[in-house]
Amino acid sequence: MARQTGIIKLKGRIGDLSFYKTKDGHLAREKGGVDGQRIANDPAFARTRENGSEFGIAAKAGKLLRDAVRTLMMKASDGRVTARLTQVMSKIRMYDTTNDRGKRTVAVGIVDPAGKALLNNFNFNIRSILGSVLFKPFTLDPATGQIQINGLIPGNDIAYPAGATHISIKGAWVKVDFDQNIKAFEETNQVNLAIDFNSTNVDLNVAQAPTGPGTDVFLLLLEFFQEINGTQYPLKNGQYNSLSVIGIG
Repeated sequence: MARQTGIIKLKGRIGDLSFYKTKDGHLAREKGGVDGQRIANDPAFARTRENGSEFGIAAKAGKLLRDAVRTLMMKASDGRVTARLTQVMSKIRMYDTTNDRGKRTVAVGIVDPAGKALLNNFNFNIRSILGSVLFKPFTLDPATGQIQINGLIPGNDIAYPAGATHISIKGAWVKVDFDQNIKAFEETNQVNLAIDFNSTNVDLNVAQAPTGPGTDVFLLLLEFFQEINGTQYPLKNGQYNSLSVIGIG
């Protein structure tokens, strides 16, 4: 892979060279690699097929979780969240000590406490990590999904961006069955606060627990707004918003 540095940036293919644009800039690469049929059938590529199979399993698990929390991710996520979450899922499936290599799954790996720990505290927006935004301790009751932040003073306890006048806080409880590819989602009430120095007890509750089997995933979302003439507008298209996994059941 090479980087294009000239004034004129190319896109498309010239001979064996492909030119394309990514988030890292304009790049070029030469056509190459091993024939697909050989990879699929040659015993010499057995490890390659196993790695490809497990990567697909991890990618599918990541997509399932992203789909489950899509409405929250629309408010807080970064451009590399798909790759970052797939990487986490790849590490989780390594805790599957039951299935053979090439068949290890996230569904088995996440049963292990170490597998759960890998997903806990995952931030969907790497530009706004929860631990760098919220400095007030909170509690989570995994039996009810209740999230409490007692004595929150936004002006002191929140690292808010310039221009923000209000913050909204919401939680969610998701059940994800990585084996059957099933998900269920319930979100809490939302608490909207002015960014001032008043103290508020934030109490977030779901109306009911999500139904079905699977792993319990609890999340916390912080959104920033700017109030103009009585209307609150999302700040900078949500780039400062924070969405994080705060518990795994």
